[in-house]
Amino acid sequence: MNLPELTLPQMLRQRAQRDAQRVAIRQKDFGIWKPVTWAQYYQRACHFGQGLQQLGLPAGGHVGVIAENRIEWVLAQMGAGLVGGITVGVYPTSPANEVAYVVGHADIDIMVCEDQEQTDKVLEALSALPRLKKIIVMETKGLRSFAPEHRELIATFDEVERLGAGIHSQARIDEVLAKQTLDDIGLMIYTSGSTGKPKGAMISWRNMRGVSPGIIERLRLNAHTTHLSYLPLCHVAEQMLTTFCPIYLGSQVNFGESIRTVQEDLREVAPTMFLGVPRIWEKLHSAISIKMQETGALRRALYQRALADCAPLAEKPRSQWSLGERLRYAAHYWLVLRALQNFIGLREAQVALTGAAPIAPDVVRFFRTLGVPLIEVYGLTESTGMVTGHELDRVSVGTVGIPTQGVQWRIAQGSDDDMGGEFQIKGDMVFAGYYKNPEATAQSIQDGWLHTGDVVRLVDGQIKIVDRLKDIMITAGGKNLTPSEIENTMKASPYIKECVIVAEGRKFVGALVMIDYETVGKWAEARRIAFTHFRSLVETPEVRQLIDAEIASGNAKLAQVAQIRKFHMLTKELDHDDGEVTATMKVRRSSIYKTYAAEIEALYR
Repeated sequence: MNLPELTLPQMLRQRAQRDAQRVAIRQKDFGIWKPVTWAQYYQRACHFGQGLQQLGLPAGGHVGVIAENRIEWVLAQMGAGLVGGITVGVYPTSPANEVAYVVGHADIDIMVCEDQEQTDKVLEALSALPRLKKIIVMETKGLRSFAPEHRELIATFDEVERLGAGIHSQARIDEVLAKQTLDDIGLMIYTSGSTGKPKGAMISWRNMRGVSPGIIERLRLNAHTTHLSYLPLCHVAEQMLTTFCPIYLGSQVNFGESIRTVQEDLREVAPTMFLGVPRIWEKLHSAISIKMQETGALRRALYQRALADCAPLAEKPRSQWSLGERLRYAAHYWLVLRALQNFIGLREAQVALTGAAPIAPDVVRFFRTLGVPLIEVYGLTESTGMVTGHELDRVSVGTVGIPTQGVQWRIAQGSDDDMGGEFQIKGDMVFAGYYKNPEATAQSIQDGWLHTGDVVRLVDGQIKIVDRLKDIMITAGGKNLTPSEIENTMKASPYIKECVIVAEGRKFVGALVMIDYETVGKWAEARRIAFTHFRSLVETPEVRQLIDAEIASGNAKLAQVAQIRKFHMLTKELDHDDGEVTATMKVRRSSIYKTYAAEIEALYR
C-alpha cells in the first residue's frame, strides 16, 4: 500500500479538505456519544496549536500530555504538530517522581494535564522544572484550590482553544506545514523502564508513515474500520491505531467515558478492530470463567461442549472449514458463542490483536475457539509499533506471524542455535534515536539495523519470540531457560494473574505467584470459604491447593527442566508505586528479586 508523502499534520489537513463532514472521532460524555467530523478535528487542533504559540511554545518546542484517552489528548498532539511542536506522552498512572523525571528529562515547555490530580503531580516537582512555562488543564473541577502563586501558571484547555480561535488566519500553520518534512520529530515516547530509567524514543513523521502501510495491510484496515481507544496514548501500540492509521485512512476512533467503562463502551461501539495487551485478554478470560461459574448447569454444559467441539477450528482458516464444521460452529454460535461475544463486546470484530508483551498460547486459542479473530502481533517503541503479525487466514498460535510490508529483517546468529538469535530490523519505521542519549542510540541502531534485544526463531516460516535477550536464564546445571514461556503457561490459568520465575544459577525452577483476586475470590465464595482481603484469601489452605493444581497442570505442558518445583504465593498485589511493575504492568524482575529475596531463598533451603 502506498501512502501520500505527507507528515501526519499535513495528512490531517488533507483529510479535513477531502472528508470534511465524515465522522473522525466520537467521544462519550455523560452517557452520550458526541461525533466530531474531520473538518472539526482539524479546526480544533489548529485552534489549540495557535493557542500554544500564543502561550510561547517555540518552534520545535515540547508539549507534554498526561491524561486518559480522550479527544483533548489527540487535539493537543495534532495541535502541537501543526505548529511544529513535539508531543511527549506521560503515563497518567505514574507516581509524582516518575512524572517529574519525564517532564524534566524531556525538556517540556508546556504541560497538558487531565485534571487536578495530574496537575498536582507536576506542581509537586515545579522547582526542578525550570523550562516549564505553562500548565493547561482539561477538567476545571478543583482549579480554585490551587495556591495563588500557581494560578498564573495554569490555563484551561478551553481558554487555550479560544485564544487560538481568536487568530482568524491560519497562515502561520500553512507556513509551518509547508516547511515540515518527514524527517522532523513529531512524537517522543518514553519506554517503560523495566531495567532503569525510562528512555525517550524520538519518533519522526517518516517513522509513523513508514510503519502504517504494514499495519493497514496486515490487519486489513480501511476507511470503514472502527476502533475503541483506551490503552494509554503515551504507548506506541495505541498511537498507531488512534492517530497514525486513522489519519492516513480516514477511519473512525471512539473515546469512551473512562478506562473503567471499557467493557460497557465495547458493547456500545462494537468495534471492527480491537487491541488488547495480554493483561486485558487474561482479564476477559477470567470474566468469562466467572460468568460460567455463576450460571446454571445446563448453560455450563453447553459452554464446555462448544469449547470442545470448536477447539479444532481455532487455527484453521474459515475458508477451509468443511460443511460439517460450518454447521457445528453455527449451532454453537447461536446457542452459546454469540452471547459470549456480545458479553465482551467483540461480536463485530473483524480482527482482534494482542501485543506489547508475551501471551499464553492457550489464551489465544480460547478466544479463537469462541470465534474472536485474535492474532498475535509484535513491535517495539523503537520500531514505531507493529512490525510482525499473523495473516488473518494463516494463524500459528505461539508465534507472532511474519514481518509486515516495508520491514527488512534478519535473525543474528546466536550462541545456542536451538534457542535462536536476536531479531533485527531495518526500514523507515526504525526510530530516530533516544533523546539526549547518543550512547544508547548507538547501541540500539547499528548500520541502520535496529537491534531489538528479542531472541527469536523460525517455526514453520513464522517468527516465534523466545524471550528478551537479557531475561534468558541459565540454571546451575547449565540449561538455558526462557522465563516468559514458563510464566505465560502458568498465566493461562484464570486463577493466576502473575508468575515470576526464579532460575538463574539455581538447581531447579522456583516461582513467585500472584493470584487473580477477583477470579479466586469468586471461586472461594462459591465454596463458602471465608476471607476478608487479599492476604487472608491467599493464606487459606484451599486456595493453596487450587494454585498447586494449576501449577501442576501448567507443568504438564512444559519440558521437565522448565517445570516449577517450588513456589511462593505473594500476599499482596504487585504495585507500580512500589516499583515492582512498570506503567505498562511489565514486571521489574530485579526489583522483585530484591524485595522478595528472603522468600526466594526459602524456596531453595
